[in-house]
Amino acid sequence: MDLKTPLYDAHLEAGGKMVSFAGYTLPVQYKGSGVIKEHLAVRNQVGLFDVSHMGEVVYEGKDALANLQYVLTNDFSNLEIGRVRYALMCNDNGGVIDDLLVYKCSDDKYLVVVNAANRAKDVSWMKQHLFGEVTFSDQSDQYVQLALQGPNAKEMIGQLIKEEDIPKKYYSFTEHADVGGVSCILSRTGYTGEFGYELYCRPEDGVTLWHLLLETGKSLGIIPCGLGARDTLRLEAGMPLYGHEMNEEITPLETDLSFAVKMQKKDFIGKKAIIERGEPKITRIGLQLTDRGIVREGADVYFNEKKIGQTTSGTMCPYINKACAMALVEKESVVIGSLIEVEVRGKKIAAEVVEIPFVKK
Repeated sequence: MDLKTPLYDAHLEAGGKMVSFAGYTLPVQYKGSGVIKEHLAVRNQVGLFDVSHMGEVVYEGKDALANLQYVLTNDFSNLEIGRVRYALMCNDNGGVIDDLLVYKCSDDKYLVVVNAANRAKDVSWMKQHLFGEVTFSDQSDQYVQLALQGPNAKEMIGQLIKEEDIPKKYYSFTEHADVGGVSCILSRTGYTGEFGYELYCRPEDGVTLWHLLLETGKSLGIIPCGLGARDTLRLEAGMPLYGHEMNEEITPLETDLSFAVKMQKKDFIGKKAIIERGEPKITRIGLQLTDRGIVREGADVYFNEKKIGQTTSGTMCPYINKACAMALVEKESVVIGSLIEVEVRGKKIAAEVVEIPFVKK
């Protein structure tokens, strides 16, 4: 049976159309708005998402850093307190178990945010590979997580918090922020390609924070947003999604995430396998349809009549009003500007290889 976030009733009151996602019942969109309106609110004003289904785990102790260095691909040895860093967690074959964010709270405490659908397997994998003086805890049920995204988010937060407590840099956070009387972790992060924040508070404060943000943002055009807009926004911004652009068979290098893989580190799980695979034979590209239609995941991609790969995600992108997709294809088979074809329901439709992200802001 699906779980409910502490905001379940608030979503129903706001007209949320509830669906099953990652083991939770969550709003896909809201009555009176819909995916396109919610998407455009985030691009032009500000939108509010309930992302409490995400998982949060904590590493604490003298060897917390050493554990992260071994189990994750990125290098955290130079991560400063109050900063956030993206990373991948690989299996022994170099495939991606999950992508996640690491928050450095102190020299011996790190908060790691994982994807909801992967929470159980991530926790199991992390526990299997613990060593040294470290305490590991799954604290997912101790947080409500809200995402406040859009150009008006800064003005909104400025009305609710002391100026000195607002995280100034992208991928930075304030661990103990008073947001309108609610104690939060406030980070300048997001999954929309827009300026924005993510807020973590206690479950018992979640509804209060939700209503506080919606009330504060009224004059700035805020609306609640669901999973539908979250997906179209991330795709338009060229952001990969686990289970689509990456999985346990694909290495980070094969899906264009090498920036988060530090091969110069002494060791991490999957490093040996990635080296043994050699130069990646596939890569992630962006496609923009030139014919009418919409491409979803799993569509074959052709160049000069030869199949070169498959799409991994696709939709109509509301802000740019174009149908776009991402695909994994044979490396160096095409370049930016190449004219290709994508097979949809037995019919090939024309597309062009374009730069990712699709929206430039």
